[in-house]
Amino acid sequence: MASTLAPSHAGASSDAGAWAGVPVLAALRGLASALLAAFIFFACFAFSETSPYDVVAIPTMLLWACLGLRLHRGVLPLAALLLLYLAAIVAALIPYLNEPVPLTWTIQLAYLVATCLFFAVLFSDETGARMELALKAYTASCVFSASLGIVGYLDLIGIEDLFYKYGRASGTFQDPNVFGSFLTLGALYLMHGLLTGSMRRPVLALAALLVILAGIFLSFSRGSWGGSAVAVGVMVASVYAGAPRLRRRIVGLTLLTAVLGIVAILALLSVEHVAQMFETRAAMTQSYDEGETGRFGNQLRGIGLLVGMPMGMGPMHWRLTFGLEPHNSYIGSFANGGWLGGAAFLGLVLATGFVGFRLMARDTPHRAHAQIVWPALLMFFVQAVQIDIEKWRHVYMMLGMVWALETARLRWQADRTSRRSVC
Repeated sequence: MASTLAPSHAGASSDAGAWAGVPVLAALRGLASALLAAFIFFACFAFSETSPYDVVAIPTMLLWACLGLRLHRGVLPLAALLLLYLAAIVAALIPYLNEPVPLTWTIQLAYLVATCLFFAVLFSDETGARMELALKAYTASCVFSASLGIVGYLDLIGIEDLFYKYGRASGTFQDPNVFGSFLTLGALYLMHGLLTGSMRRPVLALAALLVILAGIFLSFSRGSWGGSAVAVGVMVASVYAGAPRLRRRIVGLTLLTAVLGIVAILALLSVEHVAQMFETRAAMTQSYDEGETGRFGNQLRGIGLLVGMPMGMGPMHWRLTFGLEPHNSYIGSFANGGWLGGAAFLGLVLATGFVGFRLMARDTPHRAHAQIVWPALLMFFVQAVQIDIEKWRHVYMMLGMVWALETARLRWQADRTSRRSVC
């Protein structure tokens, strides 16, 4: 029997070739992790409506789905609110199905909702390892884009309008405002690691942090400046409150980072055109904000109209009335999806806020990642008052991350309770 089976086994190994000694499942998991890292890294490429991020999205989600994804109950509130918001948008779209722009916008929104739910489900299992991989890939993306933004803005490559727009650094983005805000999560990840001492290469991390901070500054985005300051403040306060033994280190490193940041900003301001742009952008309002037909005037008139429009104006129809976007995602949600869409969007923001602050307050294995991700997402929710964030890919990624952390916290708490009951 043995002599008969031996040749057959040898033949099978020969036919399998180099793959004979490779566990197929392990290889697929490695490929899935590589695709996930690429998926998140490519989030910085936003030169056009379609980016490498979107090209990698489908194979990444399909492969992870084939390997097995589980929908935990902690994700259900997010799924319900997102689907309710999307349903309201679709209902408001029905009278305008023959118009290509509103239809395309709604399809893109559905795709972003799908990516958000994918991230929420994916990060709910093996949360620590998967979240760390994602944050490392995102931070690398931030350093890459910020470096290009700085190089382009300072005209170090001699190619006009590459990596900067409207006299402001834009990196790999079309809009300097999106560029500046995108960088905040990477800055928080590096800063958190430096404050807690978890960074293996602190000098390299500090250098990367300064590059990202310079990119945020050179975006000359008032929303990014203010939002980043809020996010850093929330993160530092949470780390300080939760780590009494590290408080002296936290204060010292925060002051050091602030001093180095100020020195870097002063160095940039020594360049004449940088100083001129800073003086212009530092004003509380710009010319396009003011007047009856400015941003704020349009918003006031639009709110009056929306009070009497239960179905809203329809996706992308605010611009047909006022000639530009609402530049306020809260108003935009009511305009695009009617009263139901606006209520669902507000409910999503409030529910996520409750979950995010609770994650930072509870002493769990997932608090550290919550201290990084939630302040960054909070910044976008604050920025949504003065800009349209509902089509920003990375916002949906962070939204999924926060709810995945909440799901992981609930599972950890349930496991701990069951152990205590057994004992």
